[in-house]
Order: sequence, then C-alpha cells, then structure tokens
Amino acid sequence: MPPSTQAKLREFDNEFVKIPGTSLKVSRVALGTWAMGGWMWGGTDESESIATIRAALDQGINLIDTAPVYGFGVSEEIVGKALMGVRSAAVIATKVGVEWRDGKVYRNASRNRIMAEIHDSLRRLRTDYIDIYHVHWPDPLVPMEETAGAMRELYQQGKIRAIGVSNFTVAQMQTFRAIAPLHVLESPYNLFERAIDDEILPYCLANGIATLGYGALCRGLLSGRMRPDSTFGGDDLRRIDPKFQPPRFAQYLNAVAQLDQLAQHRYQRHVIQLAVRWMLDRGISVALWGGRHPEQLHAALGLAGWSLDAAARARIEHILSSTITDPIGPEFMAPPART
Repeated sequence: MPPSTQAKLREFDNEFVKIPGTSLKVSRVALGTWAMGGWMWGGTDESESIATIRAALDQGINLIDTAPVYGFGVSEEIVGKALMGVRSAAVIATKVGVEWRDGKVYRNASRNRIMAEIHDSLRRLRTDYIDIYHVHWPDPLVPMEETAGAMRELYQQGKIRAIGVSNFTVAQMQTFRAIAPLHVLESPYNLFERAIDDEILPYCLANGIATLGYGALCRGLLSGRMRPDSTFGGDDLRRIDPKFQPPRFAQYLNAVAQLDQLAQHRYQRHVIQLAVRWMLDRGISVALWGGRHPEQLHAALGLAGWSLDAAARARIEHILSSTITDPIGPEFMAPPART
C-alpha cells in the first residue's frame, strides 16, 4: 500500500462518531447496500457486492446499511455472507416494517410484522443480534404506540442494540419517544434533497439522536459520472426519478459541473467528496455512500481531514439557486400504505 494511501486511511480512521445512548461507535461514512439487492437497480452481482463490503471494512468503513426490501432479502443475504468470520468488525443497520407482494411494497409496521421480520433478518444476516434496527417507514394504519412498543421489546431482549426510525417527522418521533428510546434517524439528505434542514435535523441535534443521511450521492447524480446521454435500463429507479428527466436532468448536471469546478479549484478534490463533506459539516452524523463495486469506495478516502469554509458554502448555495429552477425531492420513492 503506497504511503499516501496509508496516510489517508489514518485520517479516515479519525472520522468516527458515537451513537448517543449506546456503546456503538461508527464511521461517519457508511456503506449503503440498496443497489446490491438488484431490485430497482438493474440486477446484482453477488461476488462483486461481497468484495465491496470487505473493501469497505478494510478502508475503515464499519457501518453497513441494508434492509429486507432491498432485493426482497437479497441485500441482507449478501451482507450476511460478506461478514462471515468478521461480524464483530461491522455495525449492521437494517430495517423493518415494509412487506412485499407480487413485486410491490407496502408499509406494515404492526407488532406482528415486526416480530416476524426480525427473525427473517437475523437468519439472512447470519447473526444473533442487529446493531441498529430502523422502522423503515411510518405506517398510518398502525398506532405509533404499537410500533414503538414492539421495538422497545426487541431492544430490551437484546436482539437489537439501538432503535432507529427512517423517514419520520418530528411529530412522529415525539410520539415514538414517549414509548421507546430513539437513538437514530435515517432520512434522505444530500445537496439536492434538504427537507430535513429546517425542523428534523435541528430536533435530532438537540435531542441526542444520531442522523444517517441516505442518498448522499443522490442516486449517482453527485458522483460526477453522469452525462447528458446517460441511460438506465431494466427496472432502474432512475428511469422514473424526476431528477433524471428533462428538463430537470440538464439543470442538475449543470449544478454538478459547477460544484466540481469549485471542489477542484478550492480543495483539489471532486464533487463527490465536496457533496459528502458538505453533509457531514452540516451536522449529519453519518453519510450513506452507496456502492456495489470496490472501486466506488476509493473516493471516500478524500473526505477526511478538511472542512468547507464559509466562502465555499456560500458559493455552493449560489450555484444551487442559479442552476436548479425547478427542484424536486425524493417523494417518488415512498411506498404506499396498505389498503
């Protein structure tokens, strides 16, 4: 390993954060494994995915984020296989409360569903405990007290080490916390999707709730690799993502090009690193870095040891406001409630 890479690894090792109220200490960049499940990402390659998870651990990324619905169990199976023999080196975050029927998904955060799902996840993950267990989506058909009560039971039984929720509002978190501890919120967050800025992120910071920002690279938009002629096949969700449709796609690509110029000129880095460093500097505990090939992780080594200055932050805001005239969030990804 070249000395320069060793130095980057040492810097990266310093980028860890504790999950309040628990003994967990996690890297500020986590590996997101949604794409490894294949569903909505045009298929999967198990051997490549396993190699990616092992590369993440070697690189100092210890938090691996998955969910049963990612490939209808496939992602969890891959994570379980990848961590055989090295389980203690990893912090596993997975989710509960989504069911699937005939290729369609629905919210179901009932107690019965939660108690059934955890056994399936433990089996697929080849472990006897889950480090961080998230309620994937709030279920409007189930009282929050029922959902929170079931999660509290699992926590008290030692089957999970931290309780998390995903895609919750402040009001929903408040109701949940009246019944059970809440250690982590996972929510969409990136330079282009910032709905949690005004209320949710400040609430979490004020109440000792760690935050995991998913979609850090906005389905690859902020990787710097997208081009005007980029195409997506099969069931790739970007085929229905409004950000990847005209005229918005051109606006977002223009913003990415200007952000990349800023990153190179001011920090000798690229937009992929600028975007994630921006998230971490905003107070997000952990940024989820999606990937399914080992080489996709290399750029994460350029995140440690620096921060954005005030001038750069102001320039970023100017770029976004001047290029994206019709912004849109990730709402299209939300699964429906059962009927």
